[in-house]
Amino acid sequence: MATLTTAPAPRVSETRDAGGAHLRRKKRLFWPFAAPALALYLAFLVLPTLATVVLSFTAWAGAGDTPQPNGVTNYTRMWASDSFQYAFRNTLVYVFLGGVGTFALAFLFTMVLRDMRGGKVVRAILFFPNIVAPVALGMFLGFVFKYQPGKQGLANFVLEHAGADAAKFLAPANVTGVVTASLIWASSGFYITILMAAVDRIPPYLYEDAELGGASPWQKFRNITLPMTWDVVGVAGVLWTINALKIFELVFVLAGPGTYAPPNQAWTLGIYVFDRTFGSNGTPDFGAACACAVAMIALVSVLVVLLRRVMRRDALQF
Repeated sequence: MATLTTAPAPRVSETRDAGGAHLRRKKRLFWPFAAPALALYLAFLVLPTLATVVLSFTAWAGAGDTPQPNGVTNYTRMWASDSFQYAFRNTLVYVFLGGVGTFALAFLFTMVLRDMRGGKVVRAILFFPNIVAPVALGMFLGFVFKYQPGKQGLANFVLEHAGADAAKFLAPANVTGVVTASLIWASSGFYITILMAAVDRIPPYLYEDAELGGASPWQKFRNITLPMTWDVVGVAGVLWTINALKIFELVFVLAGPGTYAPPNQAWTLGIYVFDRTFGSNGTPDFGAACACAVAMIALVSVLVVLLRRVMRRDALQF
């Protein structure tokens, strides 16, 4: 009569040795994969950033010239400059006022589209301005808001036929408001898409229970939608802060004459760097441009850290 035999169970030491060998193989593969990425990161981000910081303490007109150390002169001149004050103020307006408007509109559409038939199609339509180049978008909005007797833009055409006076939307004193409204309109679709993806993860039974309990739309948003998407909102806020601080093309096209930088009252930090790089008087000042670039890096770092601290909250499990 045949007898069944069973293989002996592996010893604990053998299992531990096999696991250790596997871990050693994974460690050996780490650097061959990580080294190219780290080299590119060092060459195209870390080293240029350090060079920018060093050049911000020099006076340098570019090729053919040698950087001359000048201490903190670039920074003191920058802070005392009216152009920088305008640029700094306008950039903060885009970050905070534009951010509030964008996220308010994004949350509003998110709540409407959640239960709307054909919501995905509407979401794709709202996302469309994000795939248009900022220069092309600026040219289109320039046509809409143009102020020229006999050749009014679409907005003034509507105002005049409604019995109102034409407005100088793109005047230096008004262009910041126009750009802020344009940013809210153009950017909201991107953040609607992000927030909708987060809302889609929320279990439907939570909304059903709230509906049975007689909760209003505001109560459902405040007690379900916002807490459940808080981590995604924080990431979206960081993305908005970084993108708003870098705004350049839209303002350059809308507020500028088409050949050079717009008036100082409409500047952003990006336009300030551009002006100092290529020289408002034909002579570049790379030291001043680097000083503003360092100020932008410091500003975005501070804002992102503050935002992450404000948005810090324990993750909800569902």
